[in-house]
Amino acid sequence: MSLDTELVLEWFAEEARDLPWRHADCTAWGVLVSEIMLQQTPVARVEPIWREWLARWPLPSDMAAATQGEVVRAWGKLGYPRRALRLHAAAAVIAAEHDDVVPSDVDTLLGLPGIGAYTARAVAAFAYGQSVPVVDTNVRRVVARAVHGAADAGAPSTTRDMADVAALLPEEDAAVYSAALMELGALVCTARAPRCADCPVYGECAWQLAGRPAYAGPVKVAQKFAGTDRQVRGLLLDVLRGTSDAVPKAKLDVVWADAGQRDRCLHSLLVDGLVEQTTGGLFALPGEH
Repeated sequence: MSLDTELVLEWFAEEARDLPWRHADCTAWGVLVSEIMLQQTPVARVEPIWREWLARWPLPSDMAAATQGEVVRAWGKLGYPRRALRLHAAAAVIAAEHDDVVPSDVDTLLGLPGIGAYTARAVAAFAYGQSVPVVDTNVRRVVARAVHGAADAGAPSTTRDMADVAALLPEEDAAVYSAALMELGALVCTARAPRCADCPVYGECAWQLAGRPAYAGPVKVAQKFAGTDRQVRGLLLDVLRGTSDAVPKAKLDVVWADAGQRDRCLHSLLVDGLVEQTTGGLFALPGEH
C-alpha cells in the first residue's frame, strides 16, 4: 500500500497554504494552540484568534497565569469553548512540570489535560518532525479513496486508521508528508466536490481506477446549529463575555425564549466549568468573581 511520495511532497511544496503555525519559527506551544483551535473549526476562523493568543500568551506560563474566564473570553466565537479550558489546564501543567516547553514525546503529551491521540501525534509530528501517523477526517478520506478505492472512509477505527497512515509514511520527511496528506484532503480530495483533476496522485488513485464508485455506507446526518443547545450555550456565554461584571439571571433569561432549554443549557455550562455562580446568586465567567 503506497502513494507516490515525491508527487505528494512536490504538490505540497507548491500548493500548501501559508499558515503561521507551519512557519519554521513557530514554537511547539504555537502548534499545540493551533491544533486545539482547529478541531471542528475552519482555518479562516482560527487564524486571527490564534495570532491574538500567541501575542498575548507566547508561553504556556503566560496563559496559566490568566484566569479561566480570560481564556474563555478570548476564545470568542470559535465554538466548543471547553477546548479553551482544556488548553488552559494543559498550559498550567506544561509550565509547572515541563519547564514551560511542550513535550515532544507522544505518551507524555497524552498525559496532559485534554490532549487526545490525534493532538498528541500532531504536535509530535508538526512541532518536532517525528515520524508518527497523524489521522484526521481529511487524511482518512484521502486514504479511503486513493488507497482503498472507497468514496468515503466510513466509521473511524483508530487501530486501522493509524496502521493505514503508518504504512504510507516515508522514511524521510514523514512529518511533512503527514501535513501534505491533510492538506490534500482539505483542498483537493474534499468530501462533496473533489477536484480530482488537480490531484497529484490522480493516476494511481484506486477510487478513480475503480470508476469512482458511490459511497454505500450509512447516511451521514449533517449537524444543524440553529435551535440546538450549542446555540443557546453560545448565546449565554456571549452575555458573560461582553462584561467583566457578574450578572443576574434575568440578563441571561432574555437570550432565549424557551425557559426549559435555556435553564438546561445554563446548568450544563455550570457543570462544564464555563460559568460560575457567585454566593450572591449572580453568574460570571470562571475565576473572575
